[in-house]
Amino acid sequence: MKRFQCITSSLTTNSHQVSLFNSCLVRRQLNTISLPQTSPTPNLETQKIHAHLFKTGIPLHSSNLTQLVRSYCKLKSFTEAHKLFDEIAPGDLVSCTAIIGALARHGRGEEALCLFKRMHFLCIMPNQFTFGTVIHVCTNLCNLAAGEQLHGLLMRMGLQSDVFVGTALLDFYAKLGKINEAKSAFADIWEPNVVSFTALIMGYLKNEMIDDGLEVFRVMPNRNVVSWNAMIAGLSQAGHNEMALNLFVEMCREGERPNQSTYPCVFRAAANVAALGIGMHLHAHAVKLLDGFDVFVGNSLISFYAKCGNVEDGKLVFNQMQERNIVSWNALISGYAQNGQGSEGVNLFKEMCVSGFKPNSVTVLCLLFACNHGGLIEEGCAYFESVKRENPQLLGPKHYASMVDLLSRSGNFEKANKFLIDLPFDPGIGFWKSLLGGCQIHSNIDLSNYAAQRLLDLDPEDVSSYVMLSNVFAVMDQWQDVSKVRRLMKNKGMKRIPGCSWIEIRDKVHAFVNGDRRHPEIDEIYRALIECYLQLKEAGYAPKPLLKFECDVE
Repeated sequence: MKRFQCITSSLTTNSHQVSLFNSCLVRRQLNTISLPQTSPTPNLETQKIHAHLFKTGIPLHSSNLTQLVRSYCKLKSFTEAHKLFDEIAPGDLVSCTAIIGALARHGRGEEALCLFKRMHFLCIMPNQFTFGTVIHVCTNLCNLAAGEQLHGLLMRMGLQSDVFVGTALLDFYAKLGKINEAKSAFADIWEPNVVSFTALIMGYLKNEMIDDGLEVFRVMPNRNVVSWNAMIAGLSQAGHNEMALNLFVEMCREGERPNQSTYPCVFRAAANVAALGIGMHLHAHAVKLLDGFDVFVGNSLISFYAKCGNVEDGKLVFNQMQERNIVSWNALISGYAQNGQGSEGVNLFKEMCVSGFKPNSVTVLCLLFACNHGGLIEEGCAYFESVKRENPQLLGPKHYASMVDLLSRSGNFEKANKFLIDLPFDPGIGFWKSLLGGCQIHSNIDLSNYAAQRLLDLDPEDVSSYVMLSNVFAVMDQWQDVSKVRRLMKNKGMKRIPGCSWIEIRDKVHAFVNGDRRHPEIDEIYRALIECYLQLKEAGYAPKPLLKFECDVE
């Protein structure tokens, strides 16, 4: 090794050596390896090239070193890349940046930061590309302290005004919730581009500063499809679905052509407000504008139709997809479960397994959900035990909570209670809410009191726990206990969040909350409700007391 270091330090690069190295690359096909990364052959091939260079005495200078380091990193041979870097220390800026970037891309952020620190000790001055990569590493690690230190170093070097570095810094602060620091980083950028403006907008939306985000969006120059997509997606994720849909219409009117990334955002917004008619218009628009759907558009369409209660059209989209992934199957299985078609969801799961797709954690949750809402108690228990035995790593708290809900809804309280006792961890609020919900359905007052007490012990300020307990008492006509719970809520200053329902008529969504009087046609609506109630009463239907309270839980 010492002889190797001596050779690399004493020899100088000449055209013959570079030519020899390049021909070696061509012969060994270093840049054209097409085998899977899990195969040992590509790594062996790279090692042969490295050994050949060592044997022939070709010095590892900037260009050939960087190529060799990148080859090791591409094959995830990070140990060899580190060793190679150590052999030629103090190294080179390009090779250091290459290794840091490769480590970052493969989720080895801590190692990337350590290598950046080594650059400092080796007196290798980082450039804007190095800083941009390392700042993104800090963002992924949510390492605020390291990012702030990098910011200070940038200020000393005068690189904070560089658009590449400044945008990375802005994105870092925005994603970590430091919106004031993000605004300051944006102000330091000498000539912010569309990426800078988009990052600032996303920061505002992430921190629920909708008006500020819209203001920046309106004044930004050179808006492109990415900017529109970011704004539409941000509004939808923040719950402003109607604004997101209106912005899509504005986008089309201004002549900006939507792409494959636009439609999943608007389908999600339409699904959130169950706007089936609007979503179908958007579907037709996408068919007309796009040259086929990618898997992301297809998956979002399946979810949209399922959430709007039209799982048949979701199945049609699924059948027409040229490419499917596990999300496609999960979306349709979940859609069947949401619409009370548990058996169809289970059958689709079996079809998925036959097709060669392996279920993931979400698949198992959707399957349990389908069994739960389809009344398939034995099947749900059997699937859970099968996964627990064969793939226990797929199970998490949500799966266990789903099992408690399944057993409780079916009235199997003894099994549900035993299941809770045998849990490998302490049950959280969701578990006791599932048990309490089952007690509400089957009027189990003793167990409901126990579950409610556990809920209040875990979170005495959770409003929904009090409402659920009140509903249980109401079902069993224990109105005195209902009054006690309501009085306790009032004394604690708790306010119930009213349930909301909506209906779409002629492409317009009408939303209502409990006791709503704001609709312009509210008198006609209430007259129709009274007429329905009288007809139900004549038919002998007796509404449950629960109907008076259940809107509070939604």
